Amino acid sequence: MAPSDELEYLKNLVTQLNEKIHALEAKAKAVQLRTILMGPPGAGKGTQAPRIREEFCVCHLATGDMLREQIAAKTELGMIAKKDQLENNKACKNGFVLDGFPRTVPQAEKLGSMLESRGEKLDSVVELLIDDQLLISRITGRLIHPASGRTYHREFHPPKKPMTDDETGEPLIQRSDDNVETLRKRLETFHKQTGPVAEYYKTKGLWQGIDAAQSPSVVWDNLGKVFRAPPAKS
Repeated sequence: MAPSDELEYLKNLVTQLNEKIHALEAKAKAVQLRTILMGPPGAGKGTQAPRIREEFCVCHLATGDMLREQIAAKTELGMIAKKDQLENNKACKNGFVLDGFPRTVPQAEKLGSMLESRGEKLDSVVELLIDDQLLISRITGRLIHPASGRTYHREFHPPKKPMTDDETGEPLIQRSDDNVETLRKRLETFHKQTGPVAEYYKTKGLWQGIDAAQSPSVVWDNLGKVFRAPPAKS
């Protein structure tokens, strides 16, 4: 290749790279998503939330993962830890998806006050809706990779190798509380606690329900429609 041709090639390559960088920067700046993902255990939050995080470049804050110690220590509603995560986690600069929080109306009110003090507000509250009996069928076959939280199902989404995580080769587990009796109690508690929370956000015009009995890909498509819709007026 002649020097002049090589120089022209490199110039074109640099131009393409700069365009790609600008496009990615614009995308990152444009993404502002603050949402809550609600739903009973087994509805698919663990499948959809990480995908929301990756697609929209936001942080994923799950009560079970990030607030376990604070809740065990009975800090006030876990709000101290949640506030620290939202303010100090660099991944939250473009927004967040809250998974499993808030669980009560007082928690929802405190979250709203905290966001208002930061000059921010929620964009949406999405509840994954599914029949309890179908959930029980789903969960009793659920397998989990403890380190990452990846989930599989013996029947609907089995790992390539039995009881083995596809990505790491590490063993999968079944939670000891993934049994029918325990699940019925957990579902009863969920409906009792979060029913009022859903009603609270309905009055705010933020709540959206999605049929979680559909395939994960269909659920994802419906989530995308919610997240890309014009923001709700509060």
